[in-house]
Amino acid sequence: MSKLLSLYGLKFNPFRPDVPLEALYTTPAVDSFLRRVELGIADGGFALLTGDPGTGKSVALRLLADRLRALPDVLVGTLEHPQSRTMDFYRELADLFGVPLAAHNRWAGFKALRSRWTEHIGSTRCRPVLIIDEAQETLTTVFNELRILASKELDTKQLLCVVFAGDARLPDRLRSAELLPLGSRIRRRLVLDYAARDELLACLDHLLAAAGAPALLPTELRSTLADHAAGNYRVLMNLADELLTVAADRELARLDEKLYLDVFSGTPKPKPPARKR
Repeated sequence: MSKLLSLYGLKFNPFRPDVPLEALYTTPAVDSFLRRVELGIADGGFALLTGDPGTGKSVALRLLADRLRALPDVLVGTLEHPQSRTMDFYRELADLFGVPLAAHNRWAGFKALRSRWTEHIGSTRCRPVLIIDEAQETLTTVFNELRILASKELDTKQLLCVVFAGDARLPDRLRSAELLPLGSRIRRRLVLDYAARDELLACLDHLLAAAGAPALLPTELRSTLADHAAGNYRVLMNLADELLTVAADRELARLDEKLYLDVFSGTPKPKPPARKR
C-alpha cells in the first residue's frame, strides 16, 4: 500500500471502502436525509434508508453515525448482527447501551433498557440512536420487539431514534401484515437509486481531489469508468481500484485508457438496471 501511495502522491487510496470520513462523497439527497434525521433526534422514531447494493447506503450510514456522534449527549449504537434471535438481540442492545442484563430474563432486559433510555432523555432531551444495517435480515419477532421496546405511554412518546438500512426487500417486508404497525411509524425515508453518469464523475473528482491527486485519472479514463459502472458506485470504485493496483504493480507513471483495455479486455460490461417507475 505504501508503494502505491508514494508512487502516485496519494494521501490514501480513494477507491477503497475505508476512505476517511472527511473525504466521503455525498449527494444533496443524502445530505438532506442526514439533516432530517439529525433534526428529529429530539423526537425519536424510525427512519428508513433503502437502495440496491452499491448505491451508497454504507457511505450514508458512516456519515450519519459520525454526525450524530458529534452532537452533545447523543448515544449512538450500531447493531452488528441483524439476524439475531430475540434474546441475542437484547444482549447486543444491553452491550451497546451499557445495561446489565440477566441471562434468559427478557422482561428484566426490557425494563432495564427502557429505564436507561428514559434517564438519558430526562437529563439530555436527546433520544439514543440505534442504527441497523442490512435490516432486511432482521427477524419479524425482533422488529416487533423493537417497536414495543422503543415506545412509551401508549405510543405517545418514543424512547429511541432507530435508523433501518437495507435493500429493496426491506420496504416490502415493512408493508406486510405482520410488520405494518412498524412500517406505518417510519417518519423519514430515503430511497437511493443508481447514480447518473454525472454523479459518478463528480464522485471520482471529489475523491481524487481529497486524496491529493486530482489528475491521477485522465478525463477520458474517468468517462470510460463511469460508462462501465452501470450507475453503481461500488462497481466504479472496484474498477478504479483494480486499475490503480495493476498500474502500481507495473510501476506505470500514469493510468490511461490503454491500461483499461489491457486489464479489462474481455470483461463484459454490466447491464444498466431497469429504472424504477
